[in-house]
Amino acid sequence: MIKIAIRHIGLFIILLVALSSCSVTKYVPDGKYLLNKVKLVSDDKRVHADSLKSYLRQTPNTGVFGAWKLQVNIYSLSGPDTTKRINRLLRKMGDAPEIYDSTLTIESCQQMTRALNNEGFYSAQVTYEEVYKRPKRVNVIYHIHSGEPYLLRNYRVDIEHPILRFVASDPKQSYVHSGENFSIENLDRERGLVAERMRERGYYFFEKDFISYSADSALNSRQVDVTMRLSNALQQSSDSLKDKVFSTYIVNRVFFYSIDDASSTKRPDTIFTDTIDDGKYVVAYSKRSLLRPKVMIGNCAINPGELYNDHDVERTYELLNSLGPVRYSNISFRETAPGELTCYIVLTPNKRMTFQVEAEGTYSAGDWGVEVGAGYTHRNIFRGAEALSINAKAAYEWRQAGSNAMEFGGDIALKFPTALVPFLKAEKKQRMVTSTAIKFNYNYQLRPGEYNRTIAGAGIQYRWQGRNSRFSHTLDLVEFNYVYLPWVSASFREHFMGSTSILRYSYEDHFIMRIGYSGYNSNFRASQPLRNYRVIRYNIETAGNLLQGICAAANAKKDDDGAYLVGNIRFSQYVKADFEFTYYQIFNKSHRLVYHVQLGVGYPYGNASSLPFEKRYFAGGATGVRGWAARTLGPGTYRSQGGKIDVNNQTGDINLQLNVEYRAKLFWKIHGALFVDAGNIWTIRDYEAQPGGAFKWDSFYKEIALAYGAGLRLDFDYFVFRVDYGVKLYDPSLTGSDKWRRRPTWKNDMAFHFAINYPF
Repeated sequence: MIKIAIRHIGLFIILLVALSSCSVTKYVPDGKYLLNKVKLVSDDKRVHADSLKSYLRQTPNTGVFGAWKLQVNIYSLSGPDTTKRINRLLRKMGDAPEIYDSTLTIESCQQMTRALNNEGFYSAQVTYEEVYKRPKRVNVIYHIHSGEPYLLRNYRVDIEHPILRFVASDPKQSYVHSGENFSIENLDRERGLVAERMRERGYYFFEKDFISYSADSALNSRQVDVTMRLSNALQQSSDSLKDKVFSTYIVNRVFFYSIDDASSTKRPDTIFTDTIDDGKYVVAYSKRSLLRPKVMIGNCAINPGELYNDHDVERTYELLNSLGPVRYSNISFRETAPGELTCYIVLTPNKRMTFQVEAEGTYSAGDWGVEVGAGYTHRNIFRGAEALSINAKAAYEWRQAGSNAMEFGGDIALKFPTALVPFLKAEKKQRMVTSTAIKFNYNYQLRPGEYNRTIAGAGIQYRWQGRNSRFSHTLDLVEFNYVYLPWVSASFREHFMGSTSILRYSYEDHFIMRIGYSGYNSNFRASQPLRNYRVIRYNIETAGNLLQGICAAANAKKDDDGAYLVGNIRFSQYVKADFEFTYYQIFNKSHRLVYHVQLGVGYPYGNASSLPFEKRYFAGGATGVRGWAARTLGPGTYRSQGGKIDVNNQTGDINLQLNVEYRAKLFWKIHGALFVDAGNIWTIRDYEAQPGGAFKWDSFYKEIALAYGAGLRLDFDYFVFRVDYGVKLYDPSLTGSDKWRRRPTWKNDMAFHFAINYPF
């Protein structure tokens, strides 16, 4: 097997050498040049050159690791005869060379100059320099000379309409401030903000184009006085248009149109045959409505009888588009009477049912493992946007040291598109996107020679997302888990569950009643996909406190260790917190660096001497320190006997993980990655069964494992198949100079990981 892997790696290296030797200028015509590199240089720290990259009209072909133009190499492998399939395939997988066009360079200078003018740098100049290289290559350097900016000295509003003057004069909500650059961009954003606030007050026909500015600059002062006024077009328009613009409008009725067939091209009046009308809301549909009328109305923030409000329209879009059965919605208005609007909402259905399959595999120290899963989702099981999801998974591990292990299980969840909270008014529910899920799960583990274990659970979970969609929250109001071990081998019982083993509680029957909260925050913007962004996840949970209080008040019985029992079963008591931060540094659409930090701490107390096994951390694997297989690293300097995988003892209460990964598109749908991983797990206490596993402030940094490696990804847009090859660099479980793996071996220091989607 190792020989096969070496042979494949050798062939891959030969292919890369062949590609790199193929000239990228093969299809560059004589007298033309390949645009090799582009560089932007600014002479002013106030102007960041990178912020102007979006104005470039021509950019070079992307290169792997910033230099190697692999995709152009692949294109160059093709022959001139495009009737041959192989040539067409190579050209499709690669990129044609970017032939330098000086006219586009001149346009780029003009575009960047205009952008600087819009930010107040009216004396800015952008020049370019061409540096020709052999063979047939050219580098372009843009020199950005910003000059001194014009500043806004005085800003005032000269508008007679009292409401508009009040809205436009609010300094607390303004993009324009005295002393800042005279920015056309900010002035335009200010017009949009004023129009938005007017439309939130019922002025439906008010647009930002009805606002204009006049600017006066003092001679040689680089200072500008700006006045906001009504546009000349509006001032010179007819009185009827002025009355329309400055009149408030009430929404009289809301019509819902439910389309059965998302691909239907028929006219609405021919496909909607049935209606339900309560005087305010009308639901029109053919055959049967996509959703029950009550659900549509409950997720509509536009209320008949109230003033039109842009914010209500945005909220309605968010509420309706969050429903699983709705693929997308369209909202429009029509003036049906003086001062009145009728709202029309068209809902296009999503797929009712979906299926998904995923797989993950690992290989380390001669042991292979594979996990497969399948899922089914029905997004509208009761025609109220209730989503039923059923997931199942199975895992198998081939172990050289003993009998093979297996695991299977699944979960069922029924999610309601609202917060099932008594006495919560519909108006408050409409302020945020909410859902309630009732969940059940089951898991069975078979580890011959050790134990058989069953884990079953149920819970109620709330999710909500406020007006700012960057934040989302999850509350596990109550969750129950029961862990039952019907069979335990004598050797395992003696080693892990003896009277002297403080970890025995992790492997005995126990009961968990927990409450938890988790949050998610991201500043990613779909409208700016090449902008750097970050993702934050955090979680805190606790268990056993309520049961502890009830048992203490009732003077319930205790076991020999002084722990309370519920139905002769010990219950867990602990607190646990996790934090995860990921930062994406985007160079261009094909290259990025990803930085990842993960911290976690769990602390058992009261009725428990250790965390439950399923709540403990493990290290290694496809999403951890990838030089180790899953559950084979740590805790601390702990090393399993005989180099065997010790799933039971290689767990901990503290988790630290640091990752840096460079991702680059290679060609076609193939992406590559280089990564460095660091991390480990530790125990809170110094357990006898886990020597060297305890966390200590004066030594933990010496116990952080290091690994490096490379990976390939097959990106199909809707999912990513990933293969990672990790190598140990620093192994804290070894001693002396052996910790640094200068000469790594296939058997002990390398791991392959097969997984779906990115690790973080």
